Amino acid sequence: MEGACAGGLSGLPSINKMARIHMGSGIRSLPYLHAIPGVRNSSKTVFCCARQKSKETLLHHPAGLGFSGGFRVGGLRKAAMETSQFLTTMKILRQRNLKRSERLSIRGEAAAAAAASSGEGDLTSVPAAPSKQFLGADVRTLKKVIPLGFMFFCILFNYTILRDTKDVLVVTAEGSSAEIIPFLKTWVNLPMAIGFMIVYTKLSNVLSKEALFYTCIFPFIGFFGAFGLFLYPLKNVLHPTGLADKLLQMLGPSFLGPIAILRIWTFCVFYVMAELWGSVVVSVLFWGFANQITTVDEAKQFYPLFGLGANVALVFSGRTVKYFSHLRTNLGPGVDGWAVSLKGMMSLVVGLGFIIAGIYWWTNKYVVNDPTLPKAEARKKKEKPKLGMVDSAKFLLNSRYVRDLATLVVAYGISINLVEVTWKSKLKAQFPSPNEYSAFMGDFSTYTGIVTFSMMLLSRYIFRKYGWGVAATITPTVLLVTGVAFFALVLGSDSLTPVMTKFGVTPLLAAVYVGAMQNIFSKSAKYSLFDPCKEMAYIPLDEDTKVKGKAAIDVVCNPLGKSGGALIQQVLILGFGSLANSTPYLGAILLATVVSWLYAARSLDRQFTPLVKKDLKSKLLEGKLSAMSRAVSVNLKKRPEVTYRFTSKLNEQGFIEGCYVPVMVGGTPMTQTDGNSVVLSSLPTEKIETANPDIPDKAVVPHTESSNDAGLYPSEPDAELLSSESAPAN
Repeated sequence: MEGACAGGLSGLPSINKMARIHMGSGIRSLPYLHAIPGVRNSSKTVFCCARQKSKETLLHHPAGLGFSGGFRVGGLRKAAMETSQFLTTMKILRQRNLKRSERLSIRGEAAAAAAASSGEGDLTSVPAAPSKQFLGADVRTLKKVIPLGFMFFCILFNYTILRDTKDVLVVTAEGSSAEIIPFLKTWVNLPMAIGFMIVYTKLSNVLSKEALFYTCIFPFIGFFGAFGLFLYPLKNVLHPTGLADKLLQMLGPSFLGPIAILRIWTFCVFYVMAELWGSVVVSVLFWGFANQITTVDEAKQFYPLFGLGANVALVFSGRTVKYFSHLRTNLGPGVDGWAVSLKGMMSLVVGLGFIIAGIYWWTNKYVVNDPTLPKAEARKKKEKPKLGMVDSAKFLLNSRYVRDLATLVVAYGISINLVEVTWKSKLKAQFPSPNEYSAFMGDFSTYTGIVTFSMMLLSRYIFRKYGWGVAATITPTVLLVTGVAFFALVLGSDSLTPVMTKFGVTPLLAAVYVGAMQNIFSKSAKYSLFDPCKEMAYIPLDEDTKVKGKAAIDVVCNPLGKSGGALIQQVLILGFGSLANSTPYLGAILLATVVSWLYAARSLDRQFTPLVKKDLKSKLLEGKLSAMSRAVSVNLKKRPEVTYRFTSKLNEQGFIEGCYVPVMVGGTPMTQTDGNSVVLSSLPTEKIETANPDIPDKAVVPHTESSNDAGLYPSEPDAELLSSESAPAN
């Protein structure tokens, strides 16, 4: 293509038409020669701007005043050209500076707002130096995490001691047995938990967070201290033993469990307070405080370590329970060994309770208000759908996927309760002394912590190697195998006695150990496999089904699973007279429940796996497309820098024409086809030079990138400038 002709000025004495200026900015008509006398012919002047990588703009004003061909015009023509060039330059500069000022003002306001929002409004502040790292963690973050971890350890240490002690109290007490547990959970524990949450909600509206924490934890500390020092030593005075005996004679042995709640009411209060410690102090107080002061990144990094630390607390607290339980052997005759052990354990619980409160105070004083630590983000409260019992049941019935998931949750709650109560009744028969019972529970807690810790480490391999389906069936399989073995030993104890005697054990002791294995492995499998499988099952669902399904399971299935086993046992105990008479039926119900659990797990796996594969394929396709687009963008060649020169000549009609011709592309000189034009291989305008020594070679105007610059700084010359020659003036 020939050089882009830009027109010129006529040599005639009179030109009375307006001149037009053609610019790459899109300005198409700009009169500037109103007052020049004698100007009659139209003149066209091209005004080109170039964008450079240094973000400066080279602004040139080639108005035809210099001529590479050596042509000269009269003084009037030269004056007109100088006048037009001057006026054009001034107007463009004013427009350019105005736009630049607006862009700088907007960017300055945005930068100031961003600095103010991030707390960096002080211009004299110096950027903080990179923080030190220790074991891959920010040293400043450890100031927050270490107190939280120790606080969590103390809370769970206490919880294990209280959980083991509460079973010893209510199961081994005189006039009581394991039959009390289902009635206690349903008619005492549940109402008190509901009442506590009502009081907690009311207090949260009138107390600060710190005051609410202390108001909740100090009653627990005070009660456990008072129980070890006063309530247990005065049990014979406080317990209505005579009234309970009369009621038992009137109602019969079937009501042993309900009557035992009245007989040992202080022990039942301890049982409920121990259960509430796990619900209130662990779930509400600790995790509420941890979520309040930790960021999302810190939670992802350290919360899994808290879970492993919880199992370490189980190990140490189990050893502690066994140590205090063996104090009886060093005491003289006539001394209540269990009272001494209980006093020692409750003193430890009270001491750790005050340590927990002290850590909370120190963290609020020196960590929460520390400006150098990252602050927790303000989290928006997610609005959960408010589904009632009827709506939740309808939603469960209409979705097979959610129905299978609900079966898993209900089946676990029922199965673990059916075996646990029967096992504790056999445990009392084997270890009737409170100290012996407590020592065994200490070993039980220690082994539970070790196995759960190991299973948490092993669960990652199971998920990666065998997938969701195998992981989901491990927990019910463990319950099925150990449950069948346990009930077989209980129901067939008479026929198995000769065989067991050869191995030095009795069927009762074997049933106790098998039941312990069942509880240990089922709980460890729940924490390491069942809970992750349950949460993973929600992932491939659409948002509406995911939210509504989780709400329906929380409303219906969790309470049904927890209380279903207790209700079944209550009905069987009242119907058949005792827990021992109900054992065969409990075994049959357990077998049916676990089989339904396994069927639901396989059915859910057949639905879950295709959904996950479909989701993975879509994500894989998105990843490939993204990688391809990145590769294409990286491989795009940069356009070479082109230098233009303005030249002028006299055309056939006698008019002077100005032309922009490229003289250098990417540092390589262009080959000229004639004296004034060259072949254009590409047209990105980067630099423009003028041949007139009287005009500055280039005027530099700073340029700031903006979305508004697309029209003002085109990457290619205007299409109207690419004609091989200009049209003759009329």
